[in-house]
Amino acid sequence: MVPVLALSACAVALASAPASAQDNGKVLRIGYQKSGLLAIIKAQHTLDQKLEPLGYTVKWFEFPAGPQLLEALNANSIDIGSTGAPPAVFAQAAGVRFVYVGTEPAGVTNEAVIVKADAPLRTVADLKGKRVALQKGSSSNYLLLALLQKAGLRYTDIQPVYLPPADARAAFENGTVDAWAIWDPYYAAAQHALRARTLADYTSLEAGHNFYEATRDFAQQHPDVVGIVLEQLQSTGRWVNTHPAETVELIAPQVGLDRVVVDTWVRRVPYGTQPVTDDIVRSQQSIADAFYGAHLIPQRITVKNNVWQNPEAAAKLAAASSK
Repeated sequence: MVPVLALSACAVALASAPASAQDNGKVLRIGYQKSGLLAIIKAQHTLDQKLEPLGYTVKWFEFPAGPQLLEALNANSIDIGSTGAPPAVFAQAAGVRFVYVGTEPAGVTNEAVIVKADAPLRTVADLKGKRVALQKGSSSNYLLLALLQKAGLRYTDIQPVYLPPADARAAFENGTVDAWAIWDPYYAAAQHALRARTLADYTSLEAGHNFYEATRDFAQQHPDVVGIVLEQLQSTGRWVNTHPAETVELIAPQVGLDRVVVDTWVRRVPYGTQPVTDDIVRSQQSIADAFYGAHLIPQRITVKNNVWQNPEAAAKLAAASSK
């Protein structure tokens, strides 16, 4: 059996923190990241209001990236969260007991491989032999892999430097690395504060999807709560797509970022929560196969084995998304 993900310090701390609240069976623990739709819902308090009549209290926990969030999910420290496509692939390969419960379309320009403005690197092919900072197992890990393959390079042709976003930014600034594969809002912040230059993004590639994941036990035992979360995500996503300026004013103080940075990433991320369809499963499977082919995960996985099977919730979400 493949060992499960090692717990990060953040996940270990969370494992004991919510225990007393969890005892009453009416606490929903949500993991979120700065740039996700869940962060906007947290700021609006809409989900808290939706679940209050059912006796639920919502607890929110912020993570710097998807891999750390899924470590907490594996530790049963949170019930539901959201990541890009690759973190879920790495988690499934490590034996984490989670299910995909919903998905969002991925943006094309909201993550990239960046270099300093005066760097001599001009194409992805120029990365050969260079040090590239990235969070292992993150969405940008797949972006980098796909870009290298398109450029005729293997993953082993570069020197990956695995760092979480804050440490990666420091390495990028001080020149310890030559490039950085990163997503919003860290990408937008680097563009504005560091005048970073975009080497490549998903423009020439097929981007994966973003996913909402839940522990398998929580999804099985509380399908009504999962359904409410997905319905709120869909409703809030529609609002964000048509109210970007209001979203910036709402979320910037919450995430502690300059409004110009928040405005950049809000306007280049599409939202539209939907069920995990067969086509989306095929797309995610191709990403999983690419990681396995590059020897970045230890075993081949079958994505559909981890898809939440709830036809009623899926049909309801699909009907609402078509309106």
